[in-house]
Amino acid sequence: MVIPVNPELAPGLYLIATPIGAARDITLRALDILGAADVLAAEDTRSLRKLMDIHGIPLGDRPLVSYHDHNADRARPRIMAALEAGKSVVYASEAGTPMVSDPGYDLARAVVEGGHGLISAPGPSAAVTALTLSGLPADRFFFAGFLPQGGSKRKSALGQYAAMPGTLIFYESPKRVAAMLKDAAEVLGAERQAAMCRELTKKFEEVRRGTLAELAEEMAGRTVKGEIVVLVGQGDSEKISEVDLDRALTDALAGHSVRDAADMVAADLGLKRRPVYQRALELSKGGG
Repeated sequence: MVIPVNPELAPGLYLIATPIGAARDITLRALDILGAADVLAAEDTRSLRKLMDIHGIPLGDRPLVSYHDHNADRARPRIMAALEAGKSVVYASEAGTPMVSDPGYDLARAVVEGGHGLISAPGPSAAVTALTLSGLPADRFFFAGFLPQGGSKRKSALGQYAAMPGTLIFYESPKRVAAMLKDAAEVLGAERQAAMCRELTKKFEEVRRGTLAELAEEMAGRTVKGEIVVLVGQGDSEKISEVDLDRALTDALAGHSVRDAADMVAADLGLKRRPVYQRALELSKGGG
């Protein structure tokens, strides 16, 4: 099916998310934008051309600009000139969402500073996809991207995230994932729950769940390929006094059910839900 060109696409830079594996994981809006934009720019022009061919979108005589970390300073003026001329420009990273550990930040910043329109068409993201598969809490999370390569630098970076109140999300190389998991178990805690997601949405998709110590042991000496996301659950919070817990539960129970109040307080204080629910139940019955 050929996507018809939409002549009403407004001038501006359009950021589109592209599939991280399965080619059909692209939104209809992204396909519309690809078919309608005056100028196309991509981190990898070959990948974008292949995606367009799969979905029947002709390039025609439209310019296709390569824009990545190594040529951004040279390519950006050409894109800005197109915007100055009132044209619509679409930018796609090689896979996933632009600027999430992918190029595009400097371009987007220049577009905003130049007073041009910046439009995002949301879609695939390896970080969010992995989070939904991890089995770890998703109410709070922190995306840390790639860690430093060196062992001491990696441990130092991990230490900065140890007390983060939420699930941690890292991208990692298959060559370094075993060492990263070993360091994470040492720095963040061997018993912290974690997940390793590999080749998401692709034929050989793999999700491993367990403690950091268990995953580190499983991956030790193992050779793997593909894109990897490592997620680490929140560590134990500092001890919360009974008085503070009761105060938080009393406030929550004033406007919520026992179940909802327990869920809210457990999430806010980083506590296990079961004992919080039991205490909420006691307070709701007038227990001291």
